[in-house]
Amino acid sequence: MTLSLFDQFISPTLLGVPLIAIALTLPWVMFPQPTLRWVNNRLLTLQGWFISQFTQQIFQPINIPGHKWALLLTSLMLFLISINMLGLLPYTYTPTTQLSLNMAFAVPLWLATVIIGARNQPTHALGHLLPEGTPTPLIPVLIIIETISLFIRPLALGVRLTANLTAGHLLIQLIATAAFVLLPIMPMTALLTSILLLLLTLLEIAVAMIQAYVFVLLLSLYLQENV
Repeated sequence: MTLSLFDQFISPTLLGVPLIAIALTLPWVMFPQPTLRWVNNRLLTLQGWFISQFTQQIFQPINIPGHKWALLLTSLMLFLISINMLGLLPYTYTPTTQLSLNMAFAVPLWLATVIIGARNQPTHALGHLLPEGTPTPLIPVLIIIETISLFIRPLALGVRLTANLTAGHLLIQLIATAAFVLLPIMPMTALLTSILLLLLTLLEIAVAMIQAYVFVLLLSLYLQENV
């Protein structure tokens, strides 16, 4: 049976049951749990340092009321990084290559920031739709453009994460297939292709972490505008 390049993005099933639920719950099982010991091990210490540095960097420019989102955004950051990294392992499935899942993360959180801004400071929230000093004839056009750009934000969040991960997985599969095909024909070319595959894999590890960080960073910027 001939397989398509995009078959790797189909949600696997077992006895008719989608296994995406297992892929989504696996990162939470792998997180190290705090112990009752006075001194933590290296893994817990590293995890605590990473969470502390990330929280300080993200929430430093945000006002005090916005710090209530620290637990939510930090958990989302760890969750996305874990899913993206686990998806790079062989014979695994990456749920974040599905646009529907990423939109399910982006739309409620973006909508929550908009509702908070409209409830706490409605004048300031509406002021974003019309820049100061706009000529009178351009007012209706700019309001329409700013409204469209506002509603495009969650779509941009979801599409950015999906496109980057999907493109990386496709490149890895294409180069791996090329190296496998060239091995019996041109071993030296296959060796160079394998080196390129290794470098691309390292790049994809960086992309998996960066895209999760960018996703949460943009949500924090939206929160900063409305708090």
